[in-house]
Amino acid sequence: MTQPSNDGYTRKLNATTLSKLLVVAVMMFGFGYALIPVYKQICELTGINLLTPKDATVEPVANTQVDKSRTITIEFDANAQGPWRFRPTVSSMQVHPGEMAQVVYEVVNTQPRSIDAQAIPSYAPQQAAAHFKKVECFCFQQQTLKPNEAKQMPVVFYVDPALPRDVKIITLSYTFFEIGGSAKTAS
Repeated sequence: MTQPSNDGYTRKLNATTLSKLLVVAVMMFGFGYALIPVYKQICELTGINLLTPKDATVEPVANTQVDKSRTITIEFDANAQGPWRFRPTVSSMQVHPGEMAQVVYEVVNTQPRSIDAQAIPSYAPQQAAAHFKKVECFCFQQQTLKPNEAKQMPVVFYVDPALPRDVKIITLSYTFFEIGGSAKTAS
């Protein structure tokens, strides 16, 4: 004896289950998609996790540690102890203590070989050294100059407002030395 076929009933049950699962999947996707603007609205209303101010006319907060009552002249100097040209792009600038500033030094390797070099800073007057703060400087690490390569190297700095008031001019001087002395030929 053969058993009666439930094939039609099983197909109908499977189709109903599949359609229910598809509806649930579409609803889950729609819910997740709708959460983005809802989340942004909730964050805006509560003031949580705001990345930008709502009013575009808001003034940026000024650095209150800048001493606008004083102006310091920074003079830049460069000494080359090797086969290259080395110089600052400007000879001097004026800054207020606490104000961030940047100067760029240029170096050109005039040799047909790679050279490893390091810059060593010095300051005048000597008491200014403790108050001259470099945030970024090419002197922090060794430089490798490829044959006939030219590089522009920035120095980002500020002068500590605790600099004695009688110091009006600071000279920042770099001496650029070859390191190792072993010649690397161009490849």
